[in-house]
Amino acid sequence: MEVRKKNCSKILYILDFQPILCYNISMIETQNWPEIIAKKDQQIADLEVQNQWLLDQLKLARKRQFGPSSEKSKLEGGEQLGLFDEAEATADSTAPEPETKEIKAYTRRKAGRIGIDKLPEDLPVEVIEHDLPPEEKCCPDCGCEMHVMGRKTREELKFVPAKAVIVRHEALTYACRCCEKCSDHVPVMKANLPAPVIKGSFASPEAIAHIACEKFVMGSPLYRQEQDWTRKGIPLSRQTMSNWLIRATNDWLKPIYSAMHRELLAREVAHADETVLQVLREDGRKAESNSYMWLYRTSCDTKKHIVLYDYQTGRSGDYAKKFLGNFKGYLHADGHKGYHAKLPDDVIVVGCWAHVRRKFNDALKIVPESAQKTSPAAQAILRLGQIYKLEEEFRKLPQDDNFKARFEARLERSKPLVDALYAWCAAQTALPKSPLGQAITYCLNQRFWLDKFLLDGRLEIDNNRAERSIKPFVIGRKNWLFSNTPGGAKASAVLYSIIETAKENGVDPFSYLVYVFQNAPNRGMHSDPLALERFMPWNFTSPAA
Repeated sequence: MEVRKKNCSKILYILDFQPILCYNISMIETQNWPEIIAKKDQQIADLEVQNQWLLDQLKLARKRQFGPSSEKSKLEGGEQLGLFDEAEATADSTAPEPETKEIKAYTRRKAGRIGIDKLPEDLPVEVIEHDLPPEEKCCPDCGCEMHVMGRKTREELKFVPAKAVIVRHEALTYACRCCEKCSDHVPVMKANLPAPVIKGSFASPEAIAHIACEKFVMGSPLYRQEQDWTRKGIPLSRQTMSNWLIRATNDWLKPIYSAMHRELLAREVAHADETVLQVLREDGRKAESNSYMWLYRTSCDTKKHIVLYDYQTGRSGDYAKKFLGNFKGYLHADGHKGYHAKLPDDVIVVGCWAHVRRKFNDALKIVPESAQKTSPAAQAILRLGQIYKLEEEFRKLPQDDNFKARFEARLERSKPLVDALYAWCAAQTALPKSPLGQAITYCLNQRFWLDKFLLDGRLEIDNNRAERSIKPFVIGRKNWLFSNTPGGAKASAVLYSIIETAKENGVDPFSYLVYVFQNAPNRGMHSDPLALERFMPWNFTSPAA
């Protein structure tokens, strides 16, 4: 195609369709076309990779929003044998076939929830007797009076809504009438009034315990509780309820929290996790800034279960270092770099295999269903499933103080599978930014910490124990959304700690809080260490027991 040499205003679209204004043919002849084409090809390839990554993220986001939340893969179970060809490897062609016999087909009713939904035997029984009218108790044939020959019984569960009453404490004062008449001194004796949970307030232990359980167990925000109190004819503002919770927490629950903190630091195995919290009124910070609620708890090596929340303004590992203080031992955590960089050498961080499985599970979700069974992500999940299946077997082993049997079984059976998984990951080729590539990179980069669970039988394979304990806070946060002040956030941390620790030890939170608020103001909790020990959740016995 000839191009005439003349000055003209002609717009040419070259490759990327960006207009270039050319005035003479000499400009076109000087272009390095191979270099331009190679550059544009590279740009197209990069855009295709970026586009695929965005499509994967969109598909994964939709799976997370609308798909099932369970991480259990349908590939786990019997299909493991098909993937690794274990059936062919273990088959014996010379073995005789087992004898068969014909069994008649039958149908069976699907088991319902009869074994779960039962009426408790210790509930009080209210009997309502339905009788015939007196005129119908005579025999219609002979007219004689009939006798009772049987009863037909039907039981129902009746719920009686909570009721509010005013408790008026009256302390009697006594004086001597005889001394009043004949003496210049009259002895006066006064009965002792029990100390209130909050001085100068009409709050009762039951009311504060009810408000706390409604918010921190049932996830009902204070504004909803305010509406509920109003419907019952009791005007009780959310500000008053908030003041009650903060005051009762600072006076009576913080000493228990501090004692549980000391007990936790004396342990050799612990778990840690953290989640986002928004606090509106923090000095020097915007309302939309993220704060964090940290969680620390005991592991499986103790019968005194402790769950502690700690409110902080950030996610730096310095907060974990400060909270753990002189703790020495193993700390289960996720891959957060703050744990690895900030904690002292006396604290050995143990990685979480559940996070590894979760990343491979995310990689599997974006694979078309027809190709899932043969995908690398499915292979990784099935390898991890073998390791977790062994952990289920090891839980049945004898559990002495150091779980020695589990420690030895892991070295013999789990370690070869773990090493094989690392070798498999190293042999894979995947784009670094793809979900599969990120899962493989995470597994290999975290190897130093993931292997730590093999060091001691008391350790667990993952940090799910901490994630289960922080879940009540996450669920409650969906309802009340944020904390108004740092003081409220700190009180919430203490209340969540007390309530979740009570639940972990099989104690009813409401009964326990009532017990603390009734007895702590009158038994010298702050001055007597022995009295404080009696208030620990694991030492509490319900009055109904």
